Amino acid sequence: MSVGGAISVREASKIYDPDGAGVLALDRCSMEIGKGEFTVVVGPSGCGKTTLLNAIAGFHELSGGEIYLDGRLLSSPSRPARPGSDRIVVFQNGALFPWMTVWENVAFGPMAQGTLSKEAAKAKALSGLEAMGLSLIADDYPGQISSGMRRRAEIARAMACEPKVLLLDEPFRALDALTKTVAHQFLMEVYDRDRPTVFFITHDLDEAVFLASKVFVMTTRPAGVKKILEVTLPRPRDYRLLASPEYQSLRAECQDAVREEALKAFSAGEREM
Repeated sequence: MSVGGAISVREASKIYDPDGAGVLALDRCSMEIGKGEFTVVVGPSGCGKTTLLNAIAGFHELSGGEIYLDGRLLSSPSRPARPGSDRIVVFQNGALFPWMTVWENVAFGPMAQGTLSKEAAKAKALSGLEAMGLSLIADDYPGQISSGMRRRAEIARAMACEPKVLLLDEPFRALDALTKTVAHQFLMEVYDRDRPTVFFITHDLDEAVFLASKVFVMTTRPAGVKKILEVTLPRPRDYRLLASPEYQSLRAECQDAVREEALKAFSAGEREM
């Protein structure tokens, strides 16, 4: 795996359409994410969580502030943002190529980067699929497998590139509760094995507290950090933790913070109508 992955977000701001509507999505947002941390970000819908993820990924520039990866400047108003293979994104809507088999999808990154031969990339892909419990569908096409399997395959594809940072934008949002628990299990096994830095967006508070090393609760738009929860639950984790007093206390604290911001967002929406 790649070494490093510490993210520093310093007073980051983002204004969409600065010469028109001037929508302030991020407002002097700061956070420090250590190498190998599993960071989860929660907050009201539309508060700016995905804007922050896209800025870290290098998909758009900041209007103010800076973002660093291992001390290297990634983005600022004077530095155009650029995506990089050290940061891989898994989107909520999925992005597997339908004309490729599952293993070909997973092997695509290392082959496109020129880091592995086709044979080596296939071996790596099959190993990654095995880690995600998908060995039996390696030769299937995305349209032939379930949505839960596709999500796990996308994570395997991202990990095949050995990124420093794995960025996940509500990857399990569309899954039913049972399928989601299976996806969590395999994601946690991969994380415990490889320890990439993870930046994970979700609206599911149970998911947030169960997966995270640290939870950032964001304010309503414009996004800033309202609260940071340090999750010290032991790893490896399983679902028996959900009944523990420690888990219940953390979830309640997270829910209270999110609810305050959700009420603010709702009230603001009512005034704008």
